Amino acid sequence: MDRRAKPDISRQLANAKILPLLIRLTIPVTVAQLVNALYSIVDRMYIGHMPGTGTLALSGMGLTFPIIMVITAFSCLPGMGGAPIAAIAIGAGDRHLAQRYLNNAFTMLLMISAILTIGCLLILDPMLMAFGASEATLPYARQYLGIYLTGTVFMEIAMGLNPFINTQGHTGIGTLTIVMGALLNIVLDPIFIYVLDLGISGAAMATVISQMVSAAWVLRFLCSKKSLLRLNFQDMKPDRQVIRATCALGVSPFTFRINESIVVIILNRLLLYYGGAAGELHIASMAILSSLGQIFFMPLIGIISGAQPILSYNMGAKNYPRLQDTVKYARVLSIACALTMWLAMILFPGVLSQLFTRDAELIRLTTMTMRIMFCTVAVLGLQMVNQNAFVAMGNARYSFLFGIMRKLLILVPLAFLLPHWFGVWGVYMAEAVSNLLTTIVTHLVFTRYMSGLKARFEAA
Repeated sequence: MDRRAKPDISRQLANAKILPLLIRLTIPVTVAQLVNALYSIVDRMYIGHMPGTGTLALSGMGLTFPIIMVITAFSCLPGMGGAPIAAIAIGAGDRHLAQRYLNNAFTMLLMISAILTIGCLLILDPMLMAFGASEATLPYARQYLGIYLTGTVFMEIAMGLNPFINTQGHTGIGTLTIVMGALLNIVLDPIFIYVLDLGISGAAMATVISQMVSAAWVLRFLCSKKSLLRLNFQDMKPDRQVIRATCALGVSPFTFRINESIVVIILNRLLLYYGGAAGELHIASMAILSSLGQIFFMPLIGIISGAQPILSYNMGAKNYPRLQDTVKYARVLSIACALTMWLAMILFPGVLSQLFTRDAELIRLTTMTMRIMFCTVAVLGLQMVNQNAFVAMGNARYSFLFGIMRKLLILVPLAFLLPHWFGVWGVYMAEAVSNLLTTIVTHLVFTRYMSGLKARFEAA
């Protein structure tokens, strides 16, 4: 065990006032998450406004969205699985164990990147057709995804190792990781798409270059003396026990993002079936809704990411009062953000739609679908804190269960059932109903879990 004096950040996680600490950790992560969402969002904004082919190209990009989500999800296995356990190890005084989690995560990310890149390129067209591409949209989807896949390793490293920066409390550094790449993407997009006239291919090139910059920044920091946990060749040797524990916890956020992908694929199929002649217009509308969902969910993800190092550290230190206070304040902030998100989507759907398209018919449709799909989104502030607290505190069983519940266990069955009574609108209604049901169940289970945790700590 490494029993040396705790670094300053550890003292803060152990002793600083919860609310100011949570806000300080949350703000940079939230900014990073918002800017990170702009990677694909800005691409869609520029592509959607392309003269003549904008709506069709936007539909093509919408079809790549679930595939990109799957690719991104794999970064959660080593990153969001290993980082909380590393923080728990730091809280327990075992820095060397924490460092092994970081280095094994890096090894896993390299292996995952190679498998995903080669595998997806080999089955690119059949995969896109299976995900709903038509003869009209396939060329656009192929152009974008084919180039995007060449930068998979950069995305996996940037997204998979950044949690190890945040979990040490260096959320400002973690923010720079994302912000630098995203701002570069925003600058390069119009140059590649319009000035160089590369269209949808240019958007993909800008994204790959931006991800490469983010990955370089992460590696530079984790190899520097500023980082409590550092990359080194000795600890990169695969450790079966470390990898097993990492994947056991990482499977929850991984599954959550895979669920998102599976749901988008299923919803696209259902929209084509029940939408009739307007099926592809509904897919374009879903692409806009997914993009807006990314933007509006980022503050919620920022809050729970800011809470994660506090929860993980104090779980390792068995400090129940700080766990309880962190959850309480995270809920207050998350509920406030969710209510703001709900108001914007209900009151200004047309304005938000115009960010992505000038097509009057698509704006009219999205104005309706947004109000249906997101009418209950206000409750998710509570649900997301409860679900992700399980991850931060190392509870693999509950984190996995609630990672799949909202989308896979509730939304998907509803998406098949509700259209029988409400037609294509039932596809959008399924999201609203699943939000309510999952929030109730998660809160009841989490409340019981915290009571049991308190009793266990007091008895120890």
